[in-house]
Amino acid sequence: MHSSPPSHDVIIAGCGPTGAMLAAELRLHDVRVLVLDKQTAPASFARIVGLHIRSLELLAMRGLLDRVLPHGRRRPAGGFFAAIPKPVPPGLDSAHAYLLGIPQPVLERLLRQHATDLGARVERGRAVTAFQQDDRGVTVELDDGQRLRARYLVGCDGARSTVRKHLGVGFPGEPSRTDTLMGEMKLAAPPERIEPGGRLWIRPLGDDRYSVVVPAAHVTDRAEPPTFEDFQRQLRAIAGTDFGAHSPGWLSRFGDATRLADRYRVGRVLLAGDAAHIHPPLGGQGLNLGVQDAVNLGWKLAARIRGWAPPTLLDTYHAERHPVAADVLDNTRAQMALQSTEPGPRALRRLLTELMDHDAVNRHLIEKITAIDIRYDLGEGPDLLGRRLRDLDTAHGPLYGLLHHGRGLLLDRTGHLTTAGWSDRVDHLADPTADLDVPGLLLRPDGHVAWIGDDQQNLNTHLTRWFGHPTT
Repeated sequence: MHSSPPSHDVIIAGCGPTGAMLAAELRLHDVRVLVLDKQTAPASFARIVGLHIRSLELLAMRGLLDRVLPHGRRRPAGGFFAAIPKPVPPGLDSAHAYLLGIPQPVLERLLRQHATDLGARVERGRAVTAFQQDDRGVTVELDDGQRLRARYLVGCDGARSTVRKHLGVGFPGEPSRTDTLMGEMKLAAPPERIEPGGRLWIRPLGDDRYSVVVPAAHVTDRAEPPTFEDFQRQLRAIAGTDFGAHSPGWLSRFGDATRLADRYRVGRVLLAGDAAHIHPPLGGQGLNLGVQDAVNLGWKLAARIRGWAPPTLLDTYHAERHPVAADVLDNTRAQMALQSTEPGPRALRRLLTELMDHDAVNRHLIEKITAIDIRYDLGEGPDLLGRRLRDLDTAHGPLYGLLHHGRGLLLDRTGHLTTAGWSDRVDHLADPTADLDVPGLLLRPDGHVAWIGDDQQNLNTHLTRWFGHPTT
């Protein structure tokens, strides 16, 4: 059957943080984007989420961080792993070495506004129910019976992703076995001390408010949200007192289901965020993982649509992000095990607590949780190859300020390198004063180092690898 030409370049199912960030990344490259969200309005509960170092860096790269910071509260970037209270390792390699706590609805609004400011269309109350793909595009069916055509479809539609299920991609892992209540409230009689990692975790947030984590009773319907009475009852059951809890802010419940999609791409349909991976929120990594998926995928999908992508570029999305998610799932599994009250896990927790007194161990775990340890496999080369580059001072100001438009960047300390032939995709900064111990490097739009050296011919090879053939 003959199919009509696509009226959209990309349809994104879901306008949470991942979908909104992806839409904005695509719009930086003038891609026609339609975002569909089945919710008629944003979530009303003000759950606080934490933006980790790498996500803060990505927001800085796109000129968004100054817009986000006034709405959040900075906290030390330490004590994340299994809530073991250890200080922040000194000298973390980032200009944004802190955690930013921010209400999730506020973050979603800011990211959605960023996407629409760039020209993305966002339509609420519209759910993707099915689709068919062919060699020209994807026909997307909506719950009202309408059919839309796009060149690509991306499922950012959460853990119960319709896109993933209809695509037939496996989602192996473990189902939820235990449930936990998590919320923010005031306590009239806060405890003097709570042993982290026990069955109860209470952490002061300031302004007499506390973050409270406590095991849930048996849950018969996970679609039913928890009540404040659930928290009070469980606090009394576990601690013998509800600590005079009152004035709840946000309340939520999570299970320990842990799953990872077999594939992030099948033809013209891709997955990102919770549609591709789910895990317990220990360490606060989930939202960050999705936003980072979006920044990795955005420029690659845009390159395919704009016509300059090398043949295998879009395949590197799965190749790079799938192992990252697998590592996050493993560290959350480990953290869940360390929360157990059984003697073996308790002994293991005490041992790890001792080991984390060593700076190298504490630093390794913090860099893992905050995603600044990621190194994509880009072949043999210096350790910096494949890693993200910290924000540097350059002759033209902060390095991240040069990445606002989502283009590649050649940072050249030699003065004799060039991006001629790729100047429509890659910027060139000749700066012999840049704070680097290498002669030159090529940054991808996601801020990862794609090449290091001083040889023009070798640079041209890598420009072609990541940015396609030069224009003539």
